[in-house]
Amino acid sequence: MIYFDNSATTQSAPDVVATYDKVSHQIWGNPSSLHQFGEQAFNLLEQSRKQIADLLGASQSEILFTSGGTEGDNWVVKGTAIEKRAFGNHLVTTAVEHPAIHNSMEQLKQLGYEVTYLPVDEHGRISIDDLKAAIRPTTILVSVMAVNNEIGTIQPLTEVADVLKDYPKIHFHIDAVQGIGKGIQDMIMNDRVDYVTFSGHKFHAPRGIGFIYARRGRKIAPLLTGGEQERNLRSGTENLPAIAAMAKALRLLLDNEPAKVDMQRQIKERIYNHVKDFPLVTTFSEDNDGFAPHILCFAIRGVRGETIVHAFEEHQIYISTTSACSSKKHLASSTLTAMRIPEDVSTSAIRISLDEHNTLAEADEFNTVFDQLYKQFEKLSSTTADEPAKA
Repeated sequence: MIYFDNSATTQSAPDVVATYDKVSHQIWGNPSSLHQFGEQAFNLLEQSRKQIADLLGASQSEILFTSGGTEGDNWVVKGTAIEKRAFGNHLVTTAVEHPAIHNSMEQLKQLGYEVTYLPVDEHGRISIDDLKAAIRPTTILVSVMAVNNEIGTIQPLTEVADVLKDYPKIHFHIDAVQGIGKGIQDMIMNDRVDYVTFSGHKFHAPRGIGFIYARRGRKIAPLLTGGEQERNLRSGTENLPAIAAMAKALRLLLDNEPAKVDMQRQIKERIYNHVKDFPLVTTFSEDNDGFAPHILCFAIRGVRGETIVHAFEEHQIYISTTSACSSKKHLASSTLTAMRIPEDVSTSAIRISLDEHNTLAEADEFNTVFDQLYKQFEKLSSTTADEPAKA
């Protein structure tokens, strides 16, 4: 079995599962309780928080735990809108964000906020000039993803930060769900960023756990109120087994990161160089430093993406259409649509997404199976092309 769908989710690492199991059985007190079991749980909670902070070069108080990327994105966007409503009602993001950002922005528009979506070029990348033009006196947030989840474009985060240094009152948020452990931590944790979203299950931690980096001194309104957890900013009893497991997963992920990133890039390059010259193939990801090392997106024109996915599945190779969040809806990729790719091409797109456990041998096996299936795809594409156009 070859698993090439790591941008959708990753398998929990054995050592991470062991940590989760141990904490569940041995440190099961509530961190808010005053007795020794509560104190033991609280100490582990703060130890995990410090470990994550140290790994990211942050302060312990700047790490706030969430249920994952979706909550983190919603919290930063809506929490900023609530907290800074007296200072402005304008938010800036890109046309290629994850639905957790896009749909949060759309919800705020219904409440009277104004949103500017920055367009992207043929590579899925925003223009810094467009960002400069979009900023208004009423702008309170700029939110830009680190790595596009569909085609792997790395956004110009450093350049965005440079622009926002002239606007210190605007919150700068980065969705780094696809960017952690991919060799761009210096870009993500730059000295101007205020909030960063992370999701545990993208780096071998359990599902249902994540965290945000929240720069000390910045204010954000809570979305979940009730208790006093997470400095009164995110109520709810902490999921301690998952938090401890996530801290372990992050440490394992970042250990020897350069070598892991290099291997992922080699695997991507081997597949990219093999498929790119086939007549029916259109590639959207490129093999250069402007794209993440672990995501490769391409289309086989005339063949639906889900058809390609299931064809590879019969060979026990697991890939996806462009986004796990919308794959079952059979929708055209929102990123490719923003890039002005025709729908008959974008609906043929598939995504390969790697992690540090994939190998060059798996890339070779994929290429072998691709050659076998391509002959079938040629026939299917030809049949589709011969069908009469629909009115």
